[in-house]
Amino acid sequence: MTINEKLAREFDLKSWQVDNTVALIDEGNTIPFISRYRKEATGQLNDEILRNLDERLVYLRNMEQRRADIKRIIEEQGKLTPELAAEIDNAEKLTELEDIYRPYRPKRRTRATAAKEKGLEPLAQIIRLQANTNKTADEIASQYINEEKGVFSAEEAIAGALDIIAEEISDNADYRKFIRDITFRTGLVTSKGTTEEDSVYSIYYDFSEAASKIASHRILAIDRGEKEKFLSVSIVCDEEKILDRLKKRELSRDSNIFTPYMETAVEDSYHRLIAPSIERDIRNELTDSAQEQAIKIFKVNLKNLLMQPPIKNNTVIGLDPGYRTGCKVGVVDPTGKVLDTGVIFVTHSAAQYDRSKAFIKELIKKYKVNLISIGNGTASRETEKFVADTLHEIDEDVKYIITNEAGASVYSASKLGAEEFPDYDVTQRSAVSIARRAQDPLAELVKIDPKSIGVGQYQHDMNARRLDEALGGVVEDCVNSVGVDLNTASAPLLGYISGISSAIAKNIVFYREEEGKFKNRAQLKKVSKLGPKAFEQCAGFLRISDGDNVLDNTSVHPESYEFTMELLTQTGYTLDDIKTGKIKDIKEKLSVSDIKEISKETGVGIPTIKDILDEIVKPGRDPRDNIEAPALRTDVMDIKDIKVGMKMSGTVRNVVDFGAFVDIGVHQDGLVHISRLSDKYIKHPTDVVSIGDIIEVEVIDVDINKNRISLAKL
Repeated sequence: MTINEKLAREFDLKSWQVDNTVALIDEGNTIPFISRYRKEATGQLNDEILRNLDERLVYLRNMEQRRADIKRIIEEQGKLTPELAAEIDNAEKLTELEDIYRPYRPKRRTRATAAKEKGLEPLAQIIRLQANTNKTADEIASQYINEEKGVFSAEEAIAGALDIIAEEISDNADYRKFIRDITFRTGLVTSKGTTEEDSVYSIYYDFSEAASKIASHRILAIDRGEKEKFLSVSIVCDEEKILDRLKKRELSRDSNIFTPYMETAVEDSYHRLIAPSIERDIRNELTDSAQEQAIKIFKVNLKNLLMQPPIKNNTVIGLDPGYRTGCKVGVVDPTGKVLDTGVIFVTHSAAQYDRSKAFIKELIKKYKVNLISIGNGTASRETEKFVADTLHEIDEDVKYIITNEAGASVYSASKLGAEEFPDYDVTQRSAVSIARRAQDPLAELVKIDPKSIGVGQYQHDMNARRLDEALGGVVEDCVNSVGVDLNTASAPLLGYISGISSAIAKNIVFYREEEGKFKNRAQLKKVSKLGPKAFEQCAGFLRISDGDNVLDNTSVHPESYEFTMELLTQTGYTLDDIKTGKIKDIKEKLSVSDIKEISKETGVGIPTIKDILDEIVKPGRDPRDNIEAPALRTDVMDIKDIKVGMKMSGTVRNVVDFGAFVDIGVHQDGLVHISRLSDKYIKHPTDVVSIGDIIEVEVIDVDINKNRISLAKL
């Protein structure tokens, strides 16, 4: 079966879909470009499926390369038989492939290799054959005493021979396969505390759960506890069952002088060589699987966070709360331009509190502020109370929002932050970032390493490269699905656009600064290092809101401009009609049969025609506008105000394997356990909630001492 055939089977796709998709990937097309502009070729596969297929394609190709390397190495040893080659070809997992290769892999020096150097391999073969003989084992072994090679007795000869047999047994791919299967199916992941000290890992100090059923988040917690020296972890399985099966395979039916020696070799092979190796393999597989699950949830959360609707046309005060050094203030206009900065003290003296109120009131009046964005970090609750008190004393209609400030300090101290705001200190940059996050989460959050955004679990324990690839793909898909304004986008934002590298992104900004605003997409071809392929990949995702051609403010690709003009002419419209909005009824003029006929005559696919119609009806549309806007507030609550039975609205802040954390207007997010998210069985919280969702909840428990709130979704 070819790689493409395997992909078609695994993803339940038609062969032509896979063939076309793989060809497009191999041609250097990006996933966003393929997803948006090559729908006919892929059968309208979305970006998520395309990314999963691309990842699997890389894995399978690496597997094929490894398969070829193994066959080459074994063939160079003169040991590649047709049967062995077939076994290698039929291996479906990398672990199976490595098990087959194990006997032929160059080994570090072992007890078995030392025994072979002493000439004990023939004795090992005799013992393993277990042939009937009139001689005793010592008599046979005495023939291999060789003081020059370091064999001084029959006992030493037998011990060396058994080391060889033990290693041969451990190298048997079939044995390892069934032992791995039994260990995984019947094994228990167990952990014991290495200390009596109370810690976050206390629940794992005497813990066990079936390896085949243990939840991903528990695997990651146990791994971290072991790494931090709080836990000792192992896999306990039915060793007797495994040993019985091994002995049935290795021991002769009729007992003979070699039987006790073979029993010793089998037990030694399992306990010393196979079991530790299999345990490592299974734990690695469990960890890899748990990490993939965590990355999957991180991706979902990140996408939902990035795609939160922007709060447009607002002048915003951003507050970065703090105790000792005060609360940093940044004011930005509706375009994100910084208007003012400062520091207020809301946790010090009454006099400073009053002065801080006066300062915020002055900023609100001076800049006509509509919204205050408060970071959710240290001193957030005190800052929120201060803001609510201040808003009660003014006539202006100003609301506030609690904003996830994760990563703001990372950005503020970064090279990018320094380049963007060279005249501001780290704390001022952070306040500005918090303000801008409310205005356009996507544009601001792309400046931060996705790992630092704080909507995952155990992200710092993940494989860094794998996590970066996965999260980078999410950001890329989000940025391209929204599109960016070519004349205002920052270099970091442009760097996520299909086909644009960080170097080209900087060149676009440089061109804009030197030549002025872009008037049309064709000008991109004048940007240094932006060649024809890059233009093809990026042009459709870049918007020009007030340019020469209204199509430049849509996701219609320049390659479709000529067709779009023909379509307008056929339906009696012009480009000006797109600008004025007179084209809104164009869809009503075209029936399904009309679109099919146009597609047949022009060769342009039906999905592309439908996409073009959607775009010209509403140029500059933002897909985030269809998402429910975040909740804005004017007052504050304390955890002491929360009572069991209270019903209220809340915003989902994070989703993890065991539930969802919901902001209900107090400083501490409440937890809706997975069992309380639905009255029906759900596999995962993401089946029913996403970050940013506004949901109705009921308080079922409040623990003020531990600062915990338990909720149920209504």
